[in-house]
Amino acid sequence: MNTMRDAQQRRGATEHQEDRPMADAALKIRGLEKQFRAFKLGPLDITVPMGAIYGLVGPNGAGKTTTIDLIMGMGRKDAGTIEVFGMDHLEQEVAVKKRVGYTGPDLSFHAWGTVGLALDFVRDFYADWDPAYCESLLKRLKLDRDAAISELSFGARTKLGVVFALAHHPDLLLLDEPLAGLDSVSKMEVFTELLDAVQEETRTVLISSHNIDDIERFADHIGIIHDGRMLVEGPTTELLERFCMVDCAVPEGVSPRLWPGARIQRHRGDRWRILLDKQTGRPEDLAAHGITDIAAVPVTLEELLVALVREE
Repeated sequence: MNTMRDAQQRRGATEHQEDRPMADAALKIRGLEKQFRAFKLGPLDITVPMGAIYGLVGPNGAGKTTTIDLIMGMGRKDAGTIEVFGMDHLEQEVAVKKRVGYTGPDLSFHAWGTVGLALDFVRDFYADWDPAYCESLLKRLKLDRDAAISELSFGARTKLGVVFALAHHPDLLLLDEPLAGLDSVSKMEVFTELLDAVQEETRTVLISSHNIDDIERFADHIGIIHDGRMLVEGPTTELLERFCMVDCAVPEGVSPRLWPGARIQRHRGDRWRILLDKQTGRPEDLAAHGITDIAAVPVTLEELLVALVREE
């Protein structure tokens, strides 16, 4: 699939951009809190740099969808601030939502009957809606304007949500599980469109997904969230280089639990597996504690997530 489009088509209407406020981050969350009966989100801090593709990952129930819902004003936060391009997400809600494209698993389009009627209704809310780009997205994602929404597969409805999010050329894409229900071919089609949409450095993506391998390839920034709290956050490459998995032999009477930056994964007898944060300790320093048979290997994003959550 050819991902290079005409530059003006990718940007959409730009006549109002000079009036938009500048900010040092596309999304900045500080001290966000939301209490539910059996779950508390936060205090949570998130920083999504301009032009970043930011992957928000974590186990089920970590708070990913709650965070995105609060950004969109779906629910009221108990504490904290949410700024989108330097604007308060509630005080300047209209201006914020004009610059944000959103899709999530709970979006429903059934009330409009067909794909085309749903798109025609929504387009009137966006001055920057690009009809030609919308039709191009429908064609490439194999969606028919005349198709009844009630007869679409779950994966097709997911792709329709992506069309809604992209067609008005938003500056920030908030994508909650945009790959849900998609087969490998459909995922590649959606990835192609998302990558094309963010070719300009001013366009930013926050994507929440359980497809960890895809996120690791796609995202240049990562935030790992668990039990409503941010465990680690940063550029993907730096984050993965910061940690390593260490297998080693530990003599009796020595407790790796006391080492700074060590998160115990498992042990049997004198054999231990440890996730080591190299900001606070190095594998080669372990020998000073009498540790032998030290083998350190890099971690994948999935291994890092599982290791951090297991220790927590």
